[in-house]
Amino acid sequence: MHIATKIKIQVTPIQADVLWHLSEKCRLLYNFALAERNQNYQVNKDRPDTQYIGYVRQANALPKLKKRDPEYKWVYSKVLQTTLKSLDDIFRSFFALRRNGDEDANPPGFKGKDHFCTLRYNQSGFKIEGSRIRFSHFYNDVPLAFDLPEGSQFTNVKQVNLFYDDLKETYYVSIVHEVQPEQDCVDNGLYQAWDLGVTKHVGVNSHGKFLEVRNARPDTYWNPKIDAVQSRRDHCKKKSRKWKRLNRARRTMERKRSNQLNDVQHKLSRKLVRNTRAATILVGDLSVKQMPKSRQATPGLNRSTQNAGHLSRFIGLLTYKATLAGKRVIAIDERDTTKTCCVCGAVHDMPLEKRVMNCECGNCIDRDRNSAVNIMVRFLSQNALWTGYRQFAGNLRQTGLRIHEIPGHSQEATHLRVG
Repeated sequence: MHIATKIKIQVTPIQADVLWHLSEKCRLLYNFALAERNQNYQVNKDRPDTQYIGYVRQANALPKLKKRDPEYKWVYSKVLQTTLKSLDDIFRSFFALRRNGDEDANPPGFKGKDHFCTLRYNQSGFKIEGSRIRFSHFYNDVPLAFDLPEGSQFTNVKQVNLFYDDLKETYYVSIVHEVQPEQDCVDNGLYQAWDLGVTKHVGVNSHGKFLEVRNARPDTYWNPKIDAVQSRRDHCKKKSRKWKRLNRARRTMERKRSNQLNDVQHKLSRKLVRNTRAATILVGDLSVKQMPKSRQATPGLNRSTQNAGHLSRFIGLLTYKATLAGKRVIAIDERDTTKTCCVCGAVHDMPLEKRVMNCECGNCIDRDRNSAVNIMVRFLSQNALWTGYRQFAGNLRQTGLRIHEIPGHSQEATHLRVG
């Protein structure tokens, strides 16, 4: 698998001048290509059979652009191509949202003059020798060579991104390279299913044991402070000294909130992977983008699920950490897993404020535990793992919980009635 390693680099003033000149050419190329695409889209958006301008057409026009404006030759060709490719990826995402009926989706915006456009060196244009990395450019004779941490080793480097954090005023390189898992993933017959939530994660394993992990919520501390500073800033004249001071304070607090949440999720995902013998971890296939459209969505819930990345990012961290440990993460469709009784299969109305399911069959269970059980049963039934299902049902029976029968499954495997 490939992972990205972020490394801080020391840049001299002369090198910084070179980087900003290269970035400016990439920024202008991005904006020109975006303007061309926007014009083409506005003219043809009512014509369903129209072929919109794509990456290949704009990439093929680069040689003519370099002849017309030789300054674009300062930038390594692959960097210009990947700039157009990133725009193409954003437009593809925009078109996909529109096809799925999202009328609120808008095309990407233009990049301002103070924006440092990321320089993406894909497969070539860079060279790593020991603990030093060098980038190709043709602006002047100043070498773009930077020191890496001692002992750094990267295998099969796919791409290197060079970018700038204007808040910290620091330059970074992100090296995408291949890493080998500790061992190959082998199904050992043990599974662990998780119902992921904003406030807590609830899981159940093949032995019928429930696990509950509370989410640290640094955003609940920072959000009121950020809102207060933003309110003060919005009452100031834009770009005034006070506006800039308050805006810097707001961005600093947002960065601290993001860093703390990242730290919590990294530690929690690593802990969940290391502290289980199960080779397969099951999670709900969350549709985070669709959550705001739910009838139960509220501004506070949307802020927790959309802005801070509590759910979607956590699944990504859990997936790659499990892969490195020789395990796997499988996403299971979790539609109606909270509403469906895991004992009799009856479907209930479960608003968010209702935390316990009380079913007529006698089942009284926490809604998150019920969902975790249904995710486990759904995986076992979809993959015809009858032995695993029988063991799971037997272990749950010892806790007093009996799950409903899978269609076509032997009645010998589990008893259906409660009591």
